[in-house]
Amino acid sequence: MKKKDLEKLIDNLPLTPNILGRERYFNSSILIPLVKLQNEYYILLQKRAKNIRQGGDICFPGGRVEKSDKSFKHTALRETKEELGIRKKDIKIIGRLDTLVTSYGVVVESFVGLVKKKAINNMVLDANEVEKTLLVPLSFFKNTKAEVYTLRAEVKPYSIDAKGNKNIHFPAKELNLPLHYQNPWIEKEYQVWVYKYEGEVIWGLTALIINDLLKKY
Repeated sequence: MKKKDLEKLIDNLPLTPNILGRERYFNSSILIPLVKLQNEYYILLQKRAKNIRQGGDICFPGGRVEKSDKSFKHTALRETKEELGIRKKDIKIIGRLDTLVTSYGVVVESFVGLVKKKAINNMVLDANEVEKTLLVPLSFFKNTKAEVYTLRAEVKPYSIDAKGNKNIHFPAKELNLPLHYQNPWIEKEYQVWVYKYEGEVIWGLTALIINDLLKKY
C-alpha cells in the first residue's frame, strides 16, 4: 500500500459506522405513533389490507425507503401520511429506537412520535394498504405477558422445486469447500413474541419493536 492509498483509506473510513452492505438490504422506516386519550397513552397500529404482501398482519405505519426521501425520518412521516392521512404537522418526533436488522435481510428504522388527538379523529385510510386501525393502550403491553414461541431458520445451498428437482444455488462442491457446506448449515432458533388484543394477533417485528419500546420506561 502506497502512502496516497493509505491517506485515501483514512479519508474514506466512516466517522459513524453504518451497516455493512446496507444497499443489499430492504431498507425501511416506521413510525410508532403514540396518542394521549383520557390521560393514557395508546399505540396506533394498523391492519394491512388482505390483498397486499403480508396482508392481514398488524403493523406500524411505514415502508420502504425511497431514493427521493431526505432521511429515514422523512420516510416514516411520508408513509404515515400516505397510509393513514396523518400530516407531518400533527406529529412530534420524540426519539427513535435502535436500528433493527433481521436475519432475512430487512433493516428497520423506528421513530417514536406523539400524534395529536384531532389527527386520529380525522384519519383517511388508504384502502389499498390499510384495512383498519387499532388503538392499544401502552398499559396493555406493559401489564400483559406475551406468548413466546420459537422459529427455526437455516441456510440451504440448494432448493427442491415442485417436481422434486434439486437446484443448486451455491456450488460448494465445485468450489472444493468442506463437505458440510453442501448441506443445510447454521440452524438458528429465535423467539417470536405474540400478543392477542380484541381478536387481533400482534406478533413478529411489530411485537419485537413494542418489546424494545417497553424497555425504555
